[in-house]
Amino acid sequence: MASINCKGNLIDLSTPRVMGILNLTPDSFYEGSRFTHTDAVLAQTEKMLAKGADFIDVGAYSSRPGADHISVDEELSRLLPVVEVLIKNFPNLLISVDTFRSEVAKEAVQAGAALVNDISAGHLDENMLTTIAALQVPYIMMHMKGTPQTMKNLAQYDDLLKEVIYYLSERIAAARALGINDLIVDPGFGFAKTTAHNFELLNKAEQLQMLDVPVLIGVSRKSMIYKTLDVSAAEALNGTTVLNTIALQKGASILRVHDVKPAVEAVRLLQALSQSEKGAAAI
Repeated sequence: MASINCKGNLIDLSTPRVMGILNLTPDSFYEGSRFTHTDAVLAQTEKMLAKGADFIDVGAYSSRPGADHISVDEELSRLLPVVEVLIKNFPNLLISVDTFRSEVAKEAVQAGAALVNDISAGHLDENMLTTIAALQVPYIMMHMKGTPQTMKNLAQYDDLLKEVIYYLSERIAAARALGINDLIVDPGFGFAKTTAHNFELLNKAEQLQMLDVPVLIGVSRKSMIYKTLDVSAAEALNGTTVLNTIALQKGASILRVHDVKPAVEAVRLLQALSQSEKGAAAI
């Protein structure tokens, strides 16, 4: 049974979970996910929890292609007050902090965050893996080449899936060597990948199961959807739900989404479908 330890509670991932996105940046690619005022943050968090979110992923550094670089102090000033107010108002909330900086990860966990979600899998901060090992929190490691500022120019692969799996397996080995127990991998849709790469990655996503750790999939309202459909990010919910459903069929354990209710419904419907198949096999 796949499970992770969050603040002493074992979270079973054999049933897929949903992670709601809470952006604290002024320039996230999807305007509907930006929340910079306390009342709005609390209202959006309450809404996502009511719709069935298991985790809330809080990020204060925009990782969209070409995003502005901000200092550690700026990231902390955006992030920590929000983590603190969320924990005060929702004491049992499982916050995932979206950062590639060890100092930010450490202070956020000390303020109450339960997981760390690192787009660089430790490559952008040499102290990240040792920090996670000391904190002993679940660690989400994503595949990316370069940085958010340079990744768009690095989308070249000889064998996409082979390279993504090799990269993640190497990072898993490095984390295990330091005693990090709870690992989750994210293949990094849109990070140093073209639209064609993204669809190839999703089409073959079942191969990620060979890594033997839970897989997080984050395609919510991304350009692979809205560019393919010739719509805006604001109009990409239906496309997101379609691809989330496929991700679940390919073995995703966590869906990272802007819209919690449709994702939770996709999980429930596929669980019902799976149960019906088991029931038919038992007859």
